[in-house]
Amino acid sequence: MTDLIEVRVSNLAGAALDWAIAIAECGGVLIYPEGGQFPPDGSVSLNDDDLTLWLNDGERGEESWSPSTDWGQGGLLIDKYHGTTQHIPGLPADQCYAGGPAGSGVWCYGPTALIAFCRGLVNHKLGDTVQVPKELMP
Repeated sequence: MTDLIEVRVSNLAGAALDWAIAIAECGGVLIYPEGGQFPPDGSVSLNDDDLTLWLNDGERGEESWSPSTDWGQGGLLIDKYHGTTQHIPGLPADQCYAGGPAGSGVWCYGPTALIAFCRGLVNHKLGDTVQVPKELMP
C-alpha cells in the first residue's frame, strides 16, 4: 500500500475521497503499525487488509471513516466550514449537486450533496489534484 497515484479531485469517490478528506482534515492517514495499538484520538487509520478507513478515539474504539457518505461525519464538516450544497436541475446525475466550504471560490460537482461538498473541501484545502493509494480507486 505504498503506490500513490495523482487523481483529479473531480474524479474522487468512495474510499479514495474519504482518504483525501482525512489528508485535508488530519494531515495524513496512519497505516498500521503507525500510531501503535491505540492511534491518537481524531486520527484516521487505514486497515490495509480490507482497505477500510477508521476514525480513532485514542483507546480501543473506532468507527468507520466515511464522511462522503455518512451525514453524521460529512454533515459536521459542512457545519465546521460553513459549507453549502445545491441541487442543480438539468445536469447529468453524476454532477447534479454542487458544493464546497464558505469562501472557497470554487465549488465541485458530484452525484450527491455530500460528495460534492467533500470534493469542494478537498479542492479548497489541497488543490485540484491529490495523491491517493491506487488500490482505493475504483
